[in-house]
Amino acid sequence: MGVILLIDFGSTYTKIRAVDLEKEEVVGSCQAPSTVDTDMTIGLQAAFDALLAQTGVGNTDIEGKLACSSAAGGLRLVASGLVPRLTTEAAKRAALGAGAKVIGVYSYQLTPKEIAELEQKRPDLVLLVGGTDGGNTEVILHNARMLANSDLVCPIVVAGNKVAAEEVEHILHTAGKYVAVAANVMPEVSQLNVEPTRAVIREMFMRRITHGKGLNKAERLVGSIIMPTPMAVLRGAALLAQGTPEEAGLGDLIVVDVGGATTDVDSLTEGNPTQPGVVAKGLPEPYAKRTVEGDLGIRYSAPHILEIAGEKRLRENLMARDEGLAGDLDLGAKLSYLSDHIDFVPQTQHDSHLDVALARSSVEIAMQRHAGVIETCYLPSGTVYLQHGKDLTQVKRVIGTGGIFSYGQHPRWILEGTLYSQREPLSLRPKAPEFFIDERYLLYAIGLLAEIAPEKALRIMKKHLRKV
Repeated sequence: MGVILLIDFGSTYTKIRAVDLEKEEVVGSCQAPSTVDTDMTIGLQAAFDALLAQTGVGNTDIEGKLACSSAAGGLRLVASGLVPRLTTEAAKRAALGAGAKVIGVYSYQLTPKEIAELEQKRPDLVLLVGGTDGGNTEVILHNARMLANSDLVCPIVVAGNKVAAEEVEHILHTAGKYVAVAANVMPEVSQLNVEPTRAVIREMFMRRITHGKGLNKAERLVGSIIMPTPMAVLRGAALLAQGTPEEAGLGDLIVVDVGGATTDVDSLTEGNPTQPGVVAKGLPEPYAKRTVEGDLGIRYSAPHILEIAGEKRLRENLMARDEGLAGDLDLGAKLSYLSDHIDFVPQTQHDSHLDVALARSSVEIAMQRHAGVIETCYLPSGTVYLQHGKDLTQVKRVIGTGGIFSYGQHPRWILEGTLYSQREPLSLRPKAPEFFIDERYLLYAIGLLAEIAPEKALRIMKKHLRKV
């Protein structure tokens, strides 16, 4: 039996999916807690041992290995640009598309106070942008000098006005900073060019992730870690939506990925206005859009979910599944416990219901942030309706992926948190989609497998989507 191992070094679990490409079958699915604080190869070996016990697959059966990673907390990135809704937004999109987590955004000229904030944030990377090609150079040069004089030691990616790029690189390099230059993320007004920057950020991501605890050793066991996990999931979702010349895709869809560290939303659709009289405003939206909500993980960020959703909303969601628990539970203490014990596995029905309520609350908030909105403007000539972001109202499929969907309860109810609501009538969320779950937690694996066998990957994924 020739088997391909598809491995994800996650923040909470190290996962392995074993696939027989010839038969187009998943022959094994195993995971073990990620050993981030010690040596990542320990968790990998535990997952592999579990796979061997489950399937009998050993080293002699393995034809190849592909791996992705989001361990070591991902790549924490700060973006600095010119106009918030133009260049800086383009920088954020480039960062998120590469699997990085944006922890700060600054616009216009950096001030000494902002530099002090930046130093305190201790980002893994700074993305410096600003100005269209041939446009403003003053701001990006000022910001380069401010960063050059700072105590920051992280790499700086420059992706702004090409007229100033060489001087910016010289300023930073002379100050001893590590600098990488990419093409301008916005060469012309409202024209995005984020792929070159994504490629550079991805390289930085993998360089940092590979030198996380034990991951350089893990590479010797699994080969190169070829992409960040968020990128693998997005590629899997894009393959599922678009298909290949030989195998049809499913069309426009949304993927919701609820994890221990983040809740992520991928939308695969153009998202153009569908309502009469509505005009799109702002930067053009990408067909494949991903948002990563680092404050909505149901383990690492469980206390933040309570803070963001509010106790009333979270208790309502808990009561919908477990009325007896909602009134008695000390939410603050319980969620702090989950945050301190990220490998906690529900032991009782009450534990499971709390996870479901956390997931539902996270999905509601993440989808609200991801979807576009309608703004009503009153002008002397009449009322104008402006659309910011993507119109997702007509998307026909919403897919849930992650452990809460593969192993948990009430998956449809969790996914219903993505739906359009009269309580927020200007939010352009899906109105009447079908709901599916990735029952074997395969999307990351399909994204990896697409690198070598896209048609087979797509057919395997279709087999393991379950309607709920």
